[in-house]
Amino acid sequence: MQLPIGFAAAALIGFLSFRAGALNRSGAWAATLTGGLVFGLGGLPWAALLLAFFASSSVLSRAFRRSKLTLDEKFSKGSRRDAGQVLANGGLGALLAAVSVLFPQGDWFWIAYIGAMAAVNADTWATELGVLGKSEPRSIISYRRVEKGTSGGVSPAGYLAALAGAALIGLVAALFSSTLPALSLMAVSILGGLFGSTLDSLLGATLQAIYWCPQCRKETERHLLHTCGTPTTRLRGLRWLDNDLVNFACSLAGAAVATLVGWVLF
Repeated sequence: MQLPIGFAAAALIGFLSFRAGALNRSGAWAATLTGGLVFGLGGLPWAALLLAFFASSSVLSRAFRRSKLTLDEKFSKGSRRDAGQVLANGGLGALLAAVSVLFPQGDWFWIAYIGAMAAVNADTWATELGVLGKSEPRSIISYRRVEKGTSGGVSPAGYLAALAGAALIGLVAALFSSTLPALSLMAVSILGGLFGSTLDSLLGATLQAIYWCPQCRKETERHLLHTCGTPTTRLRGLRWLDNDLVNFACSLAGAAVATLVGWVLF
């Protein structure tokens, strides 16, 4: 009965999130799929991590929405998450939950899942809170000052936010893990989260597709049209590597590093 209950709970959360404006229609369907697999196959501990990520990121996105209105032109999508964003952030977690049922021995898929969720939460917190800092970010590659919201830009405020976001996932994981040391789980989560979010910034500064608006004379992730309605042209990066794929790579890196750290600690 756990699987149908999991899908029912995920569908309810997806519907409420759609009505609240946190998800669009496609995002609600994707949340039902990924959440149903995580809830139904992983159980309460796995569901708690997914809820911690989704709830905290949604609250931050809505709480500071007005402060970031001028930065909307930088990002490829708005605050209402679509299916691509949901799958990029939660798809790997759903896959790990499914595989963990086939190979229930040991805690390795749970540790990898912690790292994946820590990475996407750290990256989301860094994006949502880092742009609110007073200091201008710098390119993670050249260390030159860049505009707030620029892909590949990092700042002390952003890294502190990433650390807090990763630590939250570690704390929730520790609360639901009776067999693994809490401090070790915190280390797994923080290291996986920081590495994943850093990789996200590196890809954003190098390989991610970034476009140029000739009217506003600004870089943006938006394509085919900028927020002003002007068609954008590719400035750098791989055409197929959009922000959703970068976020998925972030979660994959977090899972890999968490597994490696877990192998050392456990």
